[in-house]
Amino acid sequence: MNDMDYMRRAVELARRGRTSPNPMVGAVIVRDGAVIAEGWHERCGALHAERHALAHCTEDPAGATMYVTLEPCCHQGRQPPCTDAILEAGIRRVVIGSDDPNPLVAGKGISILRAHGVEVVTGVCREECDALNTIFFHYIRTKRPYVLMKYAMTLDGKIATRTGASQWITGEEARRRVHADRDRYTAIMAGVGTVLADDPLLTCRLPDGHNPIRIICDSHLRTPLDSQLVRTARETPTILAACRPDPQKAAALAAQGCAVWELPERDGHVDLTALMDRLGQNEIDSVLLEGGGTLNGAMLEAGLVQRVQAYIAPKIFGGAAQSPVRGTGVALPAQAWRLKNCTVTPVGEDFLLEGEVESDVHRTC
Repeated sequence: MNDMDYMRRAVELARRGRTSPNPMVGAVIVRDGAVIAEGWHERCGALHAERHALAHCTEDPAGATMYVTLEPCCHQGRQPPCTDAILEAGIRRVVIGSDDPNPLVAGKGISILRAHGVEVVTGVCREECDALNTIFFHYIRTKRPYVLMKYAMTLDGKIATRTGASQWITGEEARRRVHADRDRYTAIMAGVGTVLADDPLLTCRLPDGHNPIRIICDSHLRTPLDSQLVRTARETPTILAACRPDPQKAAALAAQGCAVWELPERDGHVDLTALMDRLGQNEIDSVLLEGGGTLNGAMLEAGLVQRVQAYIAPKIFGGAAQSPVRGTGVALPAQAWRLKNCTVTPVGEDFLLEGEVESDVHRTC
């Protein structure tokens, strides 16, 4: 086995963690061609991958090589610096996948190790290691959550029939995949229009799945007290984002377990940028946006969406269009929001088209 083989094993280990808002990290320790320890960051507040691996060594790690998917930390956070543990263990060589953009680290961990005589190799399987922490990298740089906008539509671009019926456009396999994302993302967000139309639960239906924090953009606090969201707010954290909420309604919702956030107003609605800032301040690092066309359009126009998932069913509804993205829209095709690094994946009878939103596109609507 070579450096890339051991690093790919570290990537596999990293995926086991549920670490939000921390990064996912895996580590493998090798001595004389044999793996003597493996570790990963299991959850926020638990041992980092390097210390987890060192705690499980089957023999003395002095003189060994450590493979770690992310640059070791060198500052005191919820855990002490991993660079200290590496040096104390006598690790001779450290192979790193991703550089850490956290300003508290950002090359300092590498410099400390090299200053103490440790051989450091960087950039091994960088693309695979970077892919582990797309969410963390965005969050640590912007202090805002990474937003994945998801919607399902027919081949003719409809998200509902002429009567407003939308369940179900896609098949069971596509819906299972959506629940896997609900399990993976810290929060899920929808607009009050979705609440009024569908009375959703916005929970994860997978066995042993984790329910995301529910965020409802409800500028005028119209969420019904008898809605499923409110009735289950004590079991699943629920945030209602409003501007100038009615005190009595806010008190009644709070009494049911909802958190009512008062936020600045923009164009008669909640200022979405202010909402993202506050979510980031509360260590909510990722949001699965399952909004209707109005909220989706507003989030795009505010530049707050990083990735789009469009589930496309091989069906045609016909009739007047109910677009998955509304708002003002662009005036010319050249002004469109563009996606990069796109993929198309068959999911049962449906297709998933997804890609990253280009952030450097200039447009004048």
